Amino acid sequence: MEPDVNIIYNVFHAPPLEFPIAIYFYLTGLSAGSFLLSTLAYGFGLKKFKPIGLLGVRMAIVLLILAPINLIVDLEQPMRFWHLFPYLNMKSPITYGTFLLSLYPLNAIIYSYFMGKGNMKMTKIFGFIGIPLAISVHGYTGFILALSKARALWNTALMPVLFLISAMVSGIAMMMIAIAIKQKYFAEDKHVHDDLIKDMGQILSVTIFFDLFLILCDLLVLQTADTEAHHSAMLILTGDFSLLFLWIEVVLGSLIPLIFLNIPAFKKKIGFAVTAAVLVMIGILAMRYVMVIGGQSIPLS
Repeated sequence: MEPDVNIIYNVFHAPPLEFPIAIYFYLTGLSAGSFLLSTLAYGFGLKKFKPIGLLGVRMAIVLLILAPINLIVDLEQPMRFWHLFPYLNMKSPITYGTFLLSLYPLNAIIYSYFMGKGNMKMTKIFGFIGIPLAISVHGYTGFILALSKARALWNTALMPVLFLISAMVSGIAMMMIAIAIKQKYFAEDKHVHDDLIKDMGQILSVTIFFDLFLILCDLLVLQTADTEAHHSAMLILTGDFSLLFLWIEVVLGSLIPLIFLNIPAFKKKIGFAVTAAVLVMIGILAMRYVMVIGGQSIPLS
């Protein structure tokens, strides 16, 4: 009589979305945030933000050139990236994203050109055209994740909004750092932009609060939803991704910056504002990693 034999298959499956995708999400968020900030002066007439106008749009262009490289690197056959254009699937957000990734930097280049030439009428026109493009370029990445019904951490209507708000958080932080560097090394008056940095810090503080509110809403729903959603919440609260989520994203990247930006003893000093901006950028990078990699860590049933 043959003994009973149990055969267990333990086949490892690589996650379909890997680290380059997290970097892609991060760079597009930075680009969208910096572009939207550049429109405050040249689109909405807030003159105190004029020093970040041209710098913001140029950084947006550079970041949007770098971001798609990560998509190509992630492809198993990168030389086929051009197939996204002739082979369209109008039901897929990736199809719309392909054209947005082409139109948005083109518009940004034209916007930057007219801004540099001092043509304020055309600058304003292309600035307003660029606003929905910038929002859409980063918003569609949230839709891609949200439409993944089998991934509880992704499958929420909050995901596109969460991505957009985190883009603003990281974009504002990046521009604060850029202006601080420009002031320190390229300006005769080392305090010429102090008030601008402080004002941006207050805007950053508001966006961080909003970002934390969305995260809290998402966690509450995950905790009280089905079993897989509960496991997803535990994964980032007490599991393998708790260090990145709780301590890097929430504490280091949100709560400490809020202290630096709102406590009177800290908010008066530019150094604390810039430090807060650096911590925020680290926190948002952690958020992108947790969302992309952590969202795929629970095996599909």
